[in-house]
Amino acid sequence: MKSNTTEIAELIRNAPIGQYIGADGATILAECAAQKIDLADDEVLCEKGISTNCFYIVIKGRLAITGVVKDKQSAPILHVLEKGDLVGELSFIDGSAHPDTVRSLGNASVISFNKADIDPLITSNPVLIFNFMRAVIKRVHSTLTTINRQQHELVAYIETGGRGRL
Repeated sequence: MKSNTTEIAELIRNAPIGQYIGADGATILAECAAQKIDLADDEVLCEKGISTNCFYIVIKGRLAITGVVKDKQSAPILHVLEKGDLVGELSFIDGSAHPDTVRSLGNASVISFNKADIDPLITSNPVLIFNFMRAVIKRVHSTLTTINRQQHELVAYIETGGRGRL
């Protein structure tokens, strides 16, 4: 196994999906379907309106999901992704264009999974891919649950006029 493959396998094992696919699964993904991408400060990972057919796991640093830029203003940050967070799942699953631009806040690194590299593993290693997708879905569900909880807290804050929660 190449040293870069060994490093990527270790990064996958330590990411939230690692608990679902194990050391062997991480090694297979590192050999066949994953690559590490290092980003410089303010480097674009994915651009709004473009499909990369990839999804990414943040392994170091932070990424900003940014809104639309108007009149040469800096783009507003909609959300900040940190270590363990995923981005680009829909582009990976169905080729959808990214709804927002994602760029690095300082130096950052991600693991990239390309659909074209994963597809052959569906037939050669279906259990791995099932566990891989199960991990992705669980992570997305966790994010959605957090957003719903935050939305509920915001509504409660607004309904009480900022004086506390209901």
